[in-house]
This record gives sequence, structure tokens and C-alpha cells, in this order.
Amino acid sequence: MREILSKMIAEFLGTFVLLFMGCGAIMMHSLYPDTVTTTSIPIVFGGVIMVMIYTLGHISGAHFNPAVTLAFSSIGSFPWRQVPFYWVSQITGAFMAIALLSYLLPEVADYGMTYTKLGSHQSFVFEVTLTFILMLVIVGATDMYAQGIMVGLAVGGVVMLDAFVGGVVTGASMNPARSIAPALFVNKLEHLWIYILAPSTGALMAAFTYKFLLCKTQKYKLEEIGSIAHK
Repeated sequence: MREILSKMIAEFLGTFVLLFMGCGAIMMHSLYPDTVTTTSIPIVFGGVIMVMIYTLGHISGAHFNPAVTLAFSSIGSFPWRQVPFYWVSQITGAFMAIALLSYLLPEVADYGMTYTKLGSHQSFVFEVTLTFILMLVIVGATDMYAQGIMVGLAVGGVVMLDAFVGGVVTGASMNPARSIAPALFVNKLEHLWIYILAPSTGALMAAFTYKFLLCKTQKYKLEEIGSIAHK
């Protein structure tokens, strides 16, 4: 019980910090565009992921994303029995971050909500693709044969790159928790299905793609992929 509680708190904190810093940067940009520029927002998202992986990765595996947890479980790298605990922690952390931001910056109405400037189908494919790239890096970087010390840099880097490419058109969510909390606070739910289904689809596709790519002759242990904290 103590172990799962520690993991839940780590996932809560990691997701909280991700949204507080990332969505906070978006909100600050709307208030102070000359100080917090649009180009700084992807750097904030990538940077906060990087530092939180190094801070909490050894405790929970640093998922901070329901789609990542789903994908790792689907390929046998993470126990299904722990998935509900992770999801509750991640979504609760996201809600608490947006709640705090709404109190601190009440004059900003959208709380860093993800918007799409494309059609629904284009947005769905865009988010699937961005999350596929993200998850492919995650599952590859956390492989037991990868350079583990570089995990935070690799994952933070791909988050930043994805945000630079997709942020302007879909918000580059790649994370259901990141989109659910602001959308519910603003009560704009018409596109929320995209930000739940597309990241989940992209993450699953990437996880199974990497599983297919594993070379059996090198005796990779699939159960250790993404489990830097599950020992």
C-alpha cells in the first residue's frame, strides 16, 4: 500500500507541476506577451517534463499522462491493476493545477485550454502523430539498453519539438489530463474527445510499433521498458 501511495503522489505532483508551469506559461503570455513569448511556451513544457522525470522518475516511472500509462500497460510493461491509481492521480493533479491557476490569475479565462485551428479529422490525425512521436521516444529512451541518464533530456526534448510544430494548430496536447482539466473549467467540451482519443491512439500505436521492432536475439526484456521506478 505504501508503494502505490508513493507512486500516486509522485504522479499527482508531476502532472500538477506540468500543468501549473505549462498552462501557467500560456496564461502569462496572454497577460504579458512581451515577457512570456509564444516561442517560450514549448520550452517551458519540454523543460518541466525533463526536470520532473529526473525528480520523480525513480518513484513512479514519471508517466504524468494517462495515454502513456495506457500504452505501457498494453505492451506488458506496467501492471494493469495500477492503471486506475495512476489515472486518478494524474487527472487530480491536473485539476488542482488549473484550480490554483484560476485563483491566482482569474482574469485569464481559458486557463491554457487546448484549441484546434483545424478540422476535427485533421486535428485527430495531428494529435495522433504528435503523441506517436512522443511515445516512441519514451518507450525507446526507457529501454533497458538505452542510455537511461538521458531519458529526461530525450523526452523533454521531444515534448518541446512537438509543441513547436503542433502547438499553433492543436495545442500539441499529447496528454488527456492536460486537456481535460482546462476544458472542464471553461466548460468547452466540443473538441475534448479529440484530446482524449487521439493521444491514447498515438501512444498505443507507438508502443506496439516499438514492441515489434525489438530484436529478440538481443534478449530485450520488455517488462523493463518504462519501468525505471518499478524495481
